[in-house]
Amino acid sequence: MTEHRGPQDLTFLIEQHKKEIWEWKQKESKWLEDKVLLDGNKKLVNKLSEELQDRVKQLNESLANALEINENHQRYNGKLQLRVTELEEDNKKLSKQIEDYLNRFRKAGL
Repeated sequence: MTEHRGPQDLTFLIEQHKKEIWEWKQKESKWLEDKVLLDGNKKLVNKLSEELQDRVKQLNESLANALEINENHQRYNGKLQLRVTELEEDNKKLSKQIEDYLNRFRKAGL
């Protein structure tokens, strides 16, 4: 009896199906592996996103504080500048008064 292994032979069909099943199981295994990696990456991205949002919030608070401090310093510096200008004017007036007194004393011979 000669062995006929054509497309209609049952053992041939079973072997072909076993090969196909094995190939599909390999693909499924790869898909599951990829899904696990994707799920892990998704969790990592979500965690990093939350941490980044927290850091952005902290930085925004720090910036707001720094801007408020800067505004206060500018106001205080403006007041100091006005006071310096007043003192310079007073100093000029006093200098002029002293010079006038000295000139009077000189004229008076003292």
